[in-house]
Amino acid sequence: MGFASQKGFFGPLSKLFNAFLPAFFMVGYVIGTGSVTTMASAGASYGMQLLWTLVLASLFTHVMVVAVSKMTIVHRRSMLALFRSEFGGLSALGLMGGMMITQIASIIGVMGILSDVVREWSTSWIPGGVHPLGSSLCFMGILLGVFWTGRHQTFLRAVSWLVGLMGLAFLLTAGLVPPSWKEVLTGFWPRIPATGEPHLLIAGMVGTTLASVCLFSRSIVVQEEGWTVEQLPTAYRDSAVAAILLLIINAAIMAAAAGTLHREGLAVRQAIDMVRTLHPLAGSFAATAFLIGIVAAGLSSLFPNYILGVWLITDFWGLRRDLTRTAFRLLVFATACCSLVVPVFGGRPVQLMIASQAISPLVMPWMTLLTWLALRRAEARGQCRNSRWLHLGMALTLLFTTYMLVVAVVGFLNSAGPA
Repeated sequence: MGFASQKGFFGPLSKLFNAFLPAFFMVGYVIGTGSVTTMASAGASYGMQLLWTLVLASLFTHVMVVAVSKMTIVHRRSMLALFRSEFGGLSALGLMGGMMITQIASIIGVMGILSDVVREWSTSWIPGGVHPLGSSLCFMGILLGVFWTGRHQTFLRAVSWLVGLMGLAFLLTAGLVPPSWKEVLTGFWPRIPATGEPHLLIAGMVGTTLASVCLFSRSIVVQEEGWTVEQLPTAYRDSAVAAILLLIINAAIMAAAAGTLHREGLAVRQAIDMVRTLHPLAGSFAATAFLIGIVAAGLSSLFPNYILGVWLITDFWGLRRDLTRTAFRLLVFATACCSLVVPVFGGRPVQLMIASQAISPLVMPWMTLLTWLALRRAEARGQCRNSRWLHLGMALTLLFTTYMLVVAVVGFLNSAGPA
């Protein structure tokens, strides 16, 4: 086959890929260690009973991505800068503080999971396994090296492929051990199980899907790409594609855990327990396959979280996003050091990971309300027209996120109570 014919074949494929690149970016950002841990824990503990949580979270993620994209386009300003201008510094500062807490908590949880998986996986050839501090310092060094050299695009593209392969592995595993149609259908009915401690887990599932930091990043991307009103249909399309992919991949992780751990009556208490979810597909290679996938997912989510603080500060103060500035590099280094909390002080990585994801619902109602108000102000000034469907979607999203805030608070109170 000649070059011309190859170009003719890959040309449309390349155009299709580029058209959905924003959607793939969003899925790659959201699907990470937090998603795998919370969905696997949900499937192991409750089978498909919490499928409704995932469906609603994916639906309202689509609504919020559309709203944030439109808000950024019509106001021509990214999220925190806009909120500070429209609603005052305290409104934006409170939201920024909440997202920073979410960022740090996620970094602590992700590195806790990675170091725990590496330690357990390496026990077969190293007595006691690789010390968590050693593996954490290694991962942290790799990410800081990528940041310092500025070659993060190639690095993130490589680990994204590995994350994609892990997602495919979960899809195939779910096909090998599928839940019954009855389990799936009953999972669509919203209810909170009466057994165990489901509140924090539900909040974590919502937090890892309807993620405040991801929505903020979306606003930054839309502004930097210079999208205009003419590109709103593109924003709606890639948002819908991203929401569907998030639902499919997360549901596959839950189904794989439901078909393996739940049927055996096992819960996810340690990170290594999640290896069993891939055993029907990978067999004896499951541990290594899971290790590669979870490390790639962890690194792909840690890197943007390392630099998120810089994005938040520059957006709030209207500064230029120059990551080579000494002050910003010191901030990234200080943020990266938070990765060492669990390896140094100890803790239960799975529980910490779920709790870190459950923090996001605490700030989502505020972000939803400010976004809705910003759209209404733009409409009142004649800058845009908002459909009744968008207003209805935002109203339902506000109700859902407020309810999830209550669920998260109940979950945190229950986890802090006597054992």
